[in-house]
Amino acid sequence: MRVRLLEHTPEPERTIAAAARLCYSPADASELFETMTEDEVGRLLRVILGSGHHSALEHASLTFAVEGISRACSHQLVRHRLASYNQQSQRYVRYDTVEFIRPPSIEETPGAADVFDELVGETNEAYRRLLELGVEAEDARYVLAQAVETKIVVTMNVREMLHFFTLRCCNRAQWEIRNLAWEMLDRARPVLPLVTEEAGPSCVRGPCPEGKMTCGKPYQRVRRTKEGEGTVVG
Repeated sequence: MRVRLLEHTPEPERTIAAAARLCYSPADASELFETMTEDEVGRLLRVILGSGHHSALEHASLTFAVEGISRACSHQLVRHRLASYNQQSQRYVRYDTVEFIRPPSIEETPGAADVFDELVGETNEAYRRLLELGVEAEDARYVLAQAVETKIVVTMNVREMLHFFTLRCCNRAQWEIRNLAWEMLDRARPVLPLVTEEAGPSCVRGPCPEGKMTCGKPYQRVRRTKEGEGTVVG
């Protein structure tokens, strides 16, 4: 799995603070942006985050390039609908060799890797043969499994991104989307140090909301559970 922060709103925390301050100031937003001190920006951001008045967070966004994840993972990612996505197309991209993500549990279970590799090998060969027979890639792709490797560009505003981290950094999230969420959070922290102070699963900020489904491992004791990155095969 490879995650790169491609771009972000310039001075995102100052942008957020200026937008929020404008609601209560006769000054122009541009003036507020230029004249607010770092202490004022920090205090205002903590008020915004603590009060739940998060609309100002939507004025800053981050764009990530993600590679080496499965379609099973990307299907979970794109369910976060208040974001923008562009994904490598299986319709327009013809693969010479199809790569698959092998889950850690497959590697750890005796005999499972052989079963997995045999099937993805057959899938790879079937895809190649269909292309050789003249079947268009948009139809040959029907034989591909959810494990197939994909690439995607993701843009989220900060409000949506924090919500994404709350749900997907949780130990109850599926291992691959959880690893992706933590990688994205790691990339976001340097440009949003104040906003991301308490980013992550709900237990970072208070009690776990999962009830009987809780993992029983609050953030303070276990920062995160990583079950491996998965292995690229093909």
